[in-house]
Amino acid sequence: MWTTELRMHVDAETVWSVITDVQTWPRWGPTVSGARIDGDSGLRARTRGTVRTAVGLSLPFEITEFVEGRLWAWKVAGVSATRHEVIEVPGGCVLSFGAPVWAAGYLPVLAIALPRIERISVERAHLEGSASEGAWIADQDGGM
Repeated sequence: MWTTELRMHVDAETVWSVITDVQTWPRWGPTVSGARIDGDSGLRARTRGTVRTAVGLSLPFEITEFVEGRLWAWKVAGVSATRHEVIEVPGGCVLSFGAPVWAAGYLPVLAIALPRIERISVERAHLEGSASEGAWIADQDGGM
């Protein structure tokens, strides 16, 4: 498997929340214009759904490998596709994407996605931090 990765100064949990939230996939995936999960299960092993490509083609997917908080891989239209792994390191995490050997030409697309995920993760961490800070301030002010 070929890989590309990016070290981020964002906590692994936030990055994981971005890459497992199918609603964000079109924001970071250059070849994705939409995605949905069948049912209400969230992303986990054997989850099935549909991904809509940038050219409008809808394809079925299945999550083939899943370790909560760490990695997921999938098949798209029955073909092994990419692997997504979050590795916690001091001061943040490394996000690593893998592509099958036959799909080495897809690595530049994966490399485009990495800084996009970092940006979305920073935004999400800031929003969550602001919400937590706001709740703390409200508690300190007697609930005001």
